[in-house]
Amino acid sequence: MENLVIGMVGCGYASFLHGNGFEKVCGLPIRLKTICGTTLSKAESVRDRYGFENVCTNFDDLINDPEINVIDILTPTNLHIPMAMKALRAGKHVICEKPLTGYFGEPGQENIGKTVPKSVMYEKVILEMEELRKVIDESKKKFLYAENFVFATPLQRAAEIFTSKKSKITFMRGDEFIIGSSSPLAGKWNKFGGGTMMRNATHIITAMLWLKKKEAEARGENITIKSIVADCGFITECLTDEEHKYIKSNPEDVEDLASVMITFSDGTKCLATSSDSILGGSKNEIEIFTNESSMRCHLTQNDLLDTYLTNEKGLENVYYAELLPYKLGWNKVFVSDEIIRGYTGELQSFAESIAYDKEPESGFDLAYETMKVLYSAYVSAEEGRRVSF
Repeated sequence: MENLVIGMVGCGYASFLHGNGFEKVCGLPIRLKTICGTTLSKAESVRDRYGFENVCTNFDDLINDPEINVIDILTPTNLHIPMAMKALRAGKHVICEKPLTGYFGEPGQENIGKTVPKSVMYEKVILEMEELRKVIDESKKKFLYAENFVFATPLQRAAEIFTSKKSKITFMRGDEFIIGSSSPLAGKWNKFGGGTMMRNATHIITAMLWLKKKEAEARGENITIKSIVADCGFITECLTDEEHKYIKSNPEDVEDLASVMITFSDGTKCLATSSDSILGGSKNEIEIFTNESSMRCHLTQNDLLDTYLTNEKGLENVYYAELLPYKLGWNKVFVSDEIIRGYTGELQSFAESIAYDKEPESGFDLAYETMKVLYSAYVSAEEGRRVSF
């Protein structure tokens, strides 16, 4: 059995979720060795909270440490593949946050989301992923795609039910709505490779692709993606400064509303909708309809703890709910968020994949299919047509 010595890079919101997840991994020795951040103060904050042994600001310090055998990449999306390739070539296993990659433009390019054809972006993204596939294959190391929705407890239970019955999924629909992003770079295409479709709908899309995969395995079928139809919106552009004051989303050249319809080779469909300009906290939900059942998966738990506060004194650093700006009055507080939304299950699964040399439940193939859907959707929205495979 291979012991896990973790080097984590990135000190944003995801480090909180992964840190909480690593704390709850059971039955395997995990050593949190080094956290790497853009500043020492950020890295030290994560170290102090989760017990990392060391801090650094140079990614090469993780790569050159012979004890570290797992690199957990939690950086902005434009750094994912370069860091993953470097880690794999150095003989490290890789955990990579979603989305896997994107098109980020050439040096000096500005406003690329509104000037570069999406078909050009699609071709470059596919080429980059094929390069990564070769590096993964040559390295013989694990590549683990950190899509927590795959491991969310409601989806895992739903999958257990319909696979046990060998049901046919006829339709799925999913929504991810939030008030904005926790990242100040979220409005720039050259940092995230897109807008709400890349940052939010990617959760829903990967989860639904995984659900169809589980259905196909249970029924002994081969189900592939047949076509994509999508649309994107730029709804905050119509708001005045006064109208915009409660919405955190500030897109520069990315969409803030998206819908994607996927048609599968068996004729069934799924619909993903996302926006980062919706007030009220966050909504994450997937509905699954089969030939003999209906299931509604609430991926943002909201019924375990209700609070009513008259003031927020002393709660400045207390996590309440994702992107909920106010704690006053009645609120539904997140409880065991890292468990219910899948972060603990994700990291438990990844640790077991590495320790026992098992194929990951969420790996490169699922990441590849997700990116193919996302950039096909951008082509469909821009060109006003169905994209077929």
